[in-house]
Formats: sequence, structure tokens, C-alpha cells
Amino acid sequence: MHSPIQTYLETLHDRIAGLDDGELASYIPELTKADPGWFGICLVTMDGVAYSVGDSGQLFTIQSISKPFVYATALADRGRDFVLEKVGVEPSGDAFNSISLNPQTGAPLNPMINAGAIATASLVAGETPEAQWRRIESSMAAFVGRDLSVDESVYRSESETGYRNRAIAWMLKNFGIIDGEPMASLENYFRQCSVLVDCCDLAYMAATLANGGLHPLTGQRALPAEHVERVLSVMSTCGMYDFAGSWLYEVGMPAKSGVGGGIIAVLPGRFGIGIFSPRLDAKGNSVRGIEVCKQLSRDFSLHVFSHVGHPGMALGRVYTGADAPSRRQPGAEMRACLQAQAHRIKYLCLHGFLAVDGIEYVIRRMQEMAADSHSFILDMHQVAGISESAARLLNQARIGFGEDDIAVVFSRIHERPAIVEPLSKSARNGDHGFLGFEDNDLAVEWCENRLYGQAAQYAEAAGSMADSPLFAGVPEDLMKQVEAVSSPQVFAPGAAILVTGQAGDGRIFFIESGQVSILVPLRDGGHQRIASLGPGMNFGEMALLGQTTRSASVHADTEVRCRVLDTEVIDRLSDQAPLLKIALLGNLARDMASKLRRATQWIGALA
Repeated sequence: MHSPIQTYLETLHDRIAGLDDGELASYIPELTKADPGWFGICLVTMDGVAYSVGDSGQLFTIQSISKPFVYATALADRGRDFVLEKVGVEPSGDAFNSISLNPQTGAPLNPMINAGAIATASLVAGETPEAQWRRIESSMAAFVGRDLSVDESVYRSESETGYRNRAIAWMLKNFGIIDGEPMASLENYFRQCSVLVDCCDLAYMAATLANGGLHPLTGQRALPAEHVERVLSVMSTCGMYDFAGSWLYEVGMPAKSGVGGGIIAVLPGRFGIGIFSPRLDAKGNSVRGIEVCKQLSRDFSLHVFSHVGHPGMALGRVYTGADAPSRRQPGAEMRACLQAQAHRIKYLCLHGFLAVDGIEYVIRRMQEMAADSHSFILDMHQVAGISESAARLLNQARIGFGEDDIAVVFSRIHERPAIVEPLSKSARNGDHGFLGFEDNDLAVEWCENRLYGQAAQYAEAAGSMADSPLFAGVPEDLMKQVEAVSSPQVFAPGAAILVTGQAGDGRIFFIESGQVSILVPLRDGGHQRIASLGPGMNFGEMALLGQTTRSASVHADTEVRCRVLDTEVIDRLSDQAPLLKIALLGNLARDMASKLRRATQWIGALA
């Protein structure tokens, strides 16, 4: 099945690809060689799964997106207090190449402008500029998850035309921010900006920050966890230069852009996003990249100030129809089928408010189980609500699984608008909508019927008194005597065959065709179904133990044909053939023990 996230990104890419505003960066001559039509998007989850579209494998130079990662390296190497003495964390409100220094100390206002980035390049560990470069290169590689290389032509172009940056470096030297040779630190800065990456590399770098400094695929720690929040804080307030305030207000994710056309965005604990499109706006940010992030934030509820838990928390217990079968008592043929196949019915218990990343995680787990699944039951009892974008992805997945002949049904929604409305609104044209059940028992019974064949086939199957478990072991000649003294009775669909609290009249019912539900009353006046019975099964058998009041109600789900037997008749036959009463009481005890085991199994599955 095609991933709903992948489908969404493809649609988003197609929609934004026609946006041709902006120009290529020209102050670095080599950057003008880029194809303005290049456009890629990549999104990486917290367990390292990447979804990408477009020119996501196209290499380009990282430029200013390197700044938060070199700043992170300086923090890891020198510590927070030392770095703060050299580089501040206040937004400048100026362009990326502005000369923004603290008037008292001469320190750059933040590490995301060129002045701060040149300073942080001088702060990483290393006795020589060459050793410092090796440290920068290895640190950035840890964030990406692979070895990196420098585009030498872009590096030379930056170095040969970087007059303003040379002036900044000498100013930093003048104020004692750079201790060593300023031009050596500047060359390392030019090199870090000239590192070659692609869109997916950016997404993995962002995902590593989102994952607390741990690369989600390699498992390597790229940054000590205590520094991650400092890097993300500076990205939030300073990462988009003089667009930073509008960015945080409209998009709401820590981010960093580069004049090569890249943007990274980080949603802590959920996603890392990388976009590449070299057409820039007047502030040096990718035009398409900004639009992608705006739409992702809106559609996926990705604003950092939106309260959403870790995606893995969306999915709780997973178990099967073999662990928790329906409460019906199937005939021998269906019982044999379910014993062999019920594990292909999967329950998934969902939790909390379901946002896109949580649903993406749930869908991916369903895809992993699909090869051995016939139906999925999504238990929504603990779900507080679902976003419209998440509902849209879930409905797409439901339809996709259906095309693979795997049913996806919902249980225990209880008509809550926070769930029903988004699911209903996002159903496609021509889609008949989602199938929901009042409880898990009804849901799993529907899935069992589907697994066995068709519900109608089961309802129309025929059974006899001899098929009933109550008469197991009764000799054939004695069974014929029992059948001869029974009487036929037909009940219309919806008929109340027995009613709770009704005086017992000693009758036992044996189903020949159709299906009934056994219901017990609840305190609120409603009823809970505890079992459903079909052909070959019986009900009312507690009369054999002298029960004088009906403890449950029995309703006909379909037209039901029964054979009815009175306990007085059984007593008379037992006087002549004691084996009959012995067999009936023994079978009744075994049936009660079996029901107790099934109840224990249900409790174990839900615990």
C-alpha cells in the first residue's frame, strides 16, 4: 500500500512546484549555476523513516544551514558559559551578513548571522585550524549520518569574493572574540558553508536535533542532550534572520535557511524536515521552502506550541482475534476456521489526541503487520480527538488497505464529534465512509464473519439439535427420542425471545437457523451483549439447574428457527434413560468451564 505521508508530500510538491517567485543567490558567483527548477522535500520520523519527493537526491552546498551545527559543536567542546562570552543569543533583526556586535563587548549578537558563525567556527576544539576543520567536518557528518565532502569550486568562489566577511573577521579579532589567526577561522567558515548535502541529509540533521541529539538511523549521538534545547532556541528566534518573528508566528518550528536554497525545520520529538529549492526571496530564504513549511505546519498541526505527545504514544496494546475472539458460540465449521485464522484479525488500541505523526506511526505498524492480516480493528476508546489532516491520512490508509483486501474498522467511537467529524469530513468522493461498531465484540464478530465468508452464509447455515454441545455423547437412538418430543418455533428479526427477569418456564431452545444475541441489562438502562449464537447452538439451558428467573435477554438478530424442548419432557425421558440427564449436566458443566476460560482469555488480552 502506498504510504499516505508519501502521497501527501507528492501532492504538496506538485502544488508548490508551480511557484516561480524569487531569484538565485548571486553574491557567490558559483551559486548562479543552480537550476532554478530544482525542488525536493524530505521528512524524517523519530525512528529514522524518510519520506521524500522531487529532487531530494540533488546535491547542493549547505551554506548557512551549517551554522546551528557548528554552534552545537562549539557548545559541546567549550561549554555553554564559555561560548556565551563570545557569542550572544539575541535576535539581530538584521540581514544574515550584517555586522551586528554587542556595543559593550564586541560579541556577535547570535550565532546564526555571519559574524556569530565565524566566531563559533573559531571556538570548536582543535590546536590548529586544520584540526578544527576536521572536528567541524566529523561533527556535521554525525548529524547527517554519512561522510561529507566540500564543493571546492563553491569554496573558492566564497573565499575569493568574501570581502565583507573578511572585514567581519578582523573586527572579531579586534574585540578579542577570535583569539587566533582570523583568516584561518574564516576559511573554515567558508568550507563549512561549502559542504555538499542533499535534501534528505538536511532532514536527517533536523531529525537528529528533534531526537534529542541522537541520530534516528545510526543511533550515534551527535550532540549531548543538554545542548539541544540551546541550539533549537537560537534557531527559533534567529534562524530565519529578519523573517524570524514572522516565521515563528506563522510556522512555529525551529528552523534554519541557507542561500543555497535549503531549509531545515525541527519539530522536537516528532519530525525533521528538509526542503531544497534555490529560488530565494529578498531576505535570502527559499520561497518554495517557506511555503512548504507553512502548509506542513498547518496541515499536520506542527506548530511547536501545539501540545502533542510522542508519536509512539498514539498506539497502545496490539493483540489478535485469537487472543480475544467474539463472545458468540460458533458452529463446528466456523470454530475450526477461526481457530486456524483468527490471529489474522488485529486489534490496535489508539490513545490520546491523534496528530499526523501519531497516525503515520500507526499506519506504518499496520503496514508491517499487513502480510499476516485480514482485518484491523482500531479501538478508539482512549482517543480524545483526531486532527483533520490525521483523519485524512487514516482514511487514505483505510482505502488503501481495502484495495489489498484488508478491512479497517473502528470500535468504541461512541459518536464523539472530535473523532466522528474529522473522519467523516475527510472521506473521499465515492467512499462510503468508515465502518464503526459500538464495542469490540461486535467489531471482531464482523471481522470473524468476513474471515469465514459472508455473514449471510453463516446466518443461513442449518443446524440440528444433535449438533448442540449440550447433547454431545448422547446415543443416536436416544437423540431421536429427544427430537421427537421437541416442537418447532419461528421468531421474526428483532423479536424478544426471552426477557431478563421473566419467570422461567423450563424451555430450552436449539437454533436450527438464524442468529440471536444474548444481552444483560446495565445500570443506565442499556444492555451489553455477552454472546451471539447461531445454528447448532442452544440457550435457556440453565433451566436444567432449576433456574426460575431468566438472567439475560435473548433477541433474534435474523429470522430464527428453533426446536424447543421442555425440561419436564427431559426429566421424563431421563427416568427411562438416566444417561441422558448425566450427559446433559456433564456437557453443561464443560460449557460453563469453557466460557470461564474464554472470559479469562479476554481479560488477559486486555490487561
